[in-house]
Amino acid sequence: EATLDLAERRRIRSAIRELQRQELERDEETLASKRFRPERSSHRQDDKENWPQSRRLEEEQQAALAALSEQLEAITSVEELTKLLRAAGEYEERKLIRAAIRKLRAEEIEAATLAGNVQSSR
Repeated sequence: EATLDLAERRRIRSAIRELQRQELERDEETLASKRFRPERSSHRQDDKENWPQSRRLEEEQQAALAALSEQLEAITSVEELTKLLRAAGEYEERKLIRAAIRKLRAEEIEAATLAGNVQSSR
């Protein structure tokens, strides 16, 4: 409703701001309670039971990555590495292969630069 009394308008606006502030506080409290909710104890128990298995899987993955790294050192063709990259399924494998490709390309550029310097010095 429209009111002409300025004092009443101020009281209404003040009451609206107070209601908005209270609503914001309630929302913040709700978020905080969700954010810091303690984990269920059964979930922690599951983690303890699965820990040796996940640890073993992680160690196996590290060993596989180390073997792959040694294999990549022996490869000197970017095409072969590209084929391996396309066939790789795991992120870490692809990461290692991309690093090997970058290393080979850098070596090729360095060799071409050295050859160019030797050619120009003659």
